[in-house]
Amino acid sequence: MIGTSHIAVQSISEVESFILKEKPGFVALELDKKRFFSLLYKERKLRLSDIKELGIKIFLLNFIGSWIEKKLGERVGIKPGSEMRKAIECSKKVGSRICLIDQDIKITLKNLLKTPFTEFLKLIIDSILGVVFKRETIKIDLRKVPKKSIINKVINTVKDRYPSIYKSLIEDRNKIMAKSLIRLMNLHKQASILAIVGAGHEDGIIKIIKNEV
Repeated sequence: MIGTSHIAVQSISEVESFILKEKPGFVALELDKKRFFSLLYKERKLRLSDIKELGIKIFLLNFIGSWIEKKLGERVGIKPGSEMRKAIECSKKVGSRICLIDQDIKITLKNLLKTPFTEFLKLIIDSILGVVFKRETIKIDLRKVPKKSIINKVINTVKDRYPSIYKSLIEDRNKIMAKSLIRLMNLHKQASILAIVGAGHEDGIIKIIKNEV
């Protein structure tokens, strides 16, 4: 398993190097069908008219997340999700089969709708004021995957301050992706399998797999 940062040059290099060298039988990606095709083709930007379909809470969460990821990506000259694009490209070169292990984005959004509005409001205010990381200075090289200690600190902060969002975006999806990988391992016991997921999911998924297998 490779834990990545979606805007890190390091992640792109690690993914490319591993796949081309090891030629795994399967490459499992933290994607569903909709996001898979969005990576391969031009993704439509959020519009105000999307509020009607998504609801104000989901629209704001999508807008904030996309804006932050885009701005950080611009700093290093990397488009978000580039490591996944590279994985797809390299998999085709060596003949690895691609598997999508994340749950349908519609299910994730549906679960997020259950989040209390006060929690969304707290997230918006924190994002604007920088409250989450204001208490101490955290230096991060955006070109690299953050250290485990920093990732764990961020995950624990999200879990404490936004428990419902944490459950929908991290905990629930960890379970889905772990089950997908276990199923893949059981069906193809002799095959080599590489899983590529966001670094924030890596430890959680591995823990579930160790407990289940």
